[in-house]
Amino acid sequence: MVKRALITGITGQDGAYLAKFLLEKGYEVFGTYRRLSTPNFWRLEYLGIFDKVNLIPVELSDTGSIVEALKISEPDEVYHLAAQSFVEASFESPVATGDITGLATTRILEAIRQVCLDVKFYNAATSEMFGATGFLNGGKPLSENDVFRPMSPYAAAKLYGYWITKIYREGYKIFAVNGILFNHESPLRGLEFVTRKIANEVAKIKLGLSNELRLGNLNAKRDWGYAPEYVESMWLMLQRDEPDDYVIATGEAHSVKEFAESAFEIVGLNWEDHVRVDKRFIRPLDVPHLVGDYSKAERVLGWKPRTKFNKLVEIMVREEVGRWSRWLKGERFPWDAPNYPSENRILTRALRM
Repeated sequence: MVKRALITGITGQDGAYLAKFLLEKGYEVFGTYRRLSTPNFWRLEYLGIFDKVNLIPVELSDTGSIVEALKISEPDEVYHLAAQSFVEASFESPVATGDITGLATTRILEAIRQVCLDVKFYNAATSEMFGATGFLNGGKPLSENDVFRPMSPYAAAKLYGYWITKIYREGYKIFAVNGILFNHESPLRGLEFVTRKIANEVAKIKLGLSNELRLGNLNAKRDWGYAPEYVESMWLMLQRDEPDDYVIATGEAHSVKEFAESAFEIVGLNWEDHVRVDKRFIRPLDVPHLVGDYSKAERVLGWKPRTKFNKLVEIMVREEVGRWSRWLKGERFPWDAPNYPSENRILTRALRM
């Protein structure tokens, strides 16, 4: 019997990679998206899976639309990835972030409790919940047993989602897990994230399209992994007999400065000639150091990272160089191609189900 999965936030980096992974496993994949005036399905097109997934418009602030998505998809597994996931933006819109990133998790769990209690539920937690702990403990790798000290509205909202997931697991016996994923990157990352911003600008500088890269805190250290490998861990968590929470990481911390230095080195340039610190990109509070201990995931799930830091940077930079090189030759990026799928095409497919 074919398994069915519902992915909230299927248009994001993780949602697109997870959809591809599940399709390759033989799943029928459904995904929720937020209806916008400008469609945002380029990642699904980029991976060649747009026509292979079933798309459902959902507003995470509307419980009714969540219930409808569950009824349409009849899932065996729900992967809740949708959120306002940009830390800097959470300081600008803290209330909206609390609603969409935090309370929406409760809406989904409550809908599951009422509509499909037997479904397995994955909640995308985050290493940002640890906040100051990574600095206060001397930079030791953080595990599932470490204390959370969030330092942004985004992290606080995610911490709410983490605890409500545990509450529904223990209170209603829902198979619900938290994946505490540390930073994971790819060429499908949004341009607002520092890794993609660096890779994109480095490529433009290399090709003569730009000359300067403006960054904020160069000293912030993160545990950066490769997104396609991290989505596999989500699936592995839902294949266990009992639900639990897992840290997913690489066990290595590298600074923003190191990422920039490595990126410029790949294209044969000196980062100091092009990088400028811009105070506009410095957050009111910034987590100084995060590195994860994935030993539990390795022991229980059999998961471990395969792509190391320098290889990750190389993958991202070379992809951007390729994109901009094709653009210079007159080719369009997938997100502005003339045959880009329209909102009407999406809506028509959703209404057919």
